[in-house]
Amino acid sequence: MPAMNAAPQPSRDPMDRARRLIEANLDAQLSLSDLADAACLSPYHFSRLFTARFGFSPMAYVRARRLEGAAERLRGGHTSLIDLALDCGFDSQKGFTRAFTRIFGVAPGRYRAGDRAPRKESLAMATAHLPATNLTQAPAPARKPAIRIAGAGRDFDETTVAGIPALWDELTPRLPLPGQASGWTYGVCCAGPPTQDPGPQQSLKGGLHYIAGVELSQNAPEPEGFEVIELPATAYVVFRQVLDGGPLHPQMQSAVREIWGERVPNCGHKLVRAPDLEVYPPDFEPNRAGAWVEWWIPVEG
Repeated sequence: MPAMNAAPQPSRDPMDRARRLIEANLDAQLSLSDLADAACLSPYHFSRLFTARFGFSPMAYVRARRLEGAAERLRGGHTSLIDLALDCGFDSQKGFTRAFTRIFGVAPGRYRAGDRAPRKESLAMATAHLPATNLTQAPAPARKPAIRIAGAGRDFDETTVAGIPALWDELTPRLPLPGQASGWTYGVCCAGPPTQDPGPQQSLKGGLHYIAGVELSQNAPEPEGFEVIELPATAYVVFRQVLDGGPLHPQMQSAVREIWGERVPNCGHKLVRAPDLEVYPPDFEPNRAGAWVEWWIPVEG
């Protein structure tokens, strides 16, 4: 792929700066760090904000835009599939064909021949309807004390995040843990390790390390098979979501979209490179109307 072009004219909106950099470099090799630098954010926070704004992770957005460009070229009828696959950043024609078919409903060869099924997935579909949120925001950041959390943790990327609930299934049967300090439970969202980079497509993946855990007293031993994370005293912007008794995960997905896509960018506080938390009270019942969960987003202060 050709070298990356310089960023277009500056924008005051960091997500728009990143998006415009993508649009100017669809045929170039991009990295998550390139896009995060354009937005002046850490890769972890950039990924969350971008996904909330556009409904696609940075990697998926780039892939979708490249495939849309590939479809245009196929309609012209003169492009070889292997050249098109390489131009779109795929290591093989097989990978390109699989991704193209998932979005356009037919293999690229059939698409070029005029077999055009309805789109299965598109950038416009990223804004599909999610449940309304009952979300409130604390008037000022809250300074929370240091906390030691133990639980089941694992690395995820955009293709595996559906496995996060399984961590809670690992944690719950072992509660209470020896040395557990309270009945509160925490979903700790951390920046994951750098993702392996076998090609331009993979370089855009953003890692997430998630821990489903409970507070552990300072002198308690580490539970076997679980990991322990020590979080220092930190200021957080706190959001509380009151649930309506319906399915939990669509409501939480909607809250994530609103928090990271609207509330955090406009909260007036600078994010810090620290884990953010989902916080559940001791009596949390996900299917009970009126149950609530809090979201703690770390900021300077």
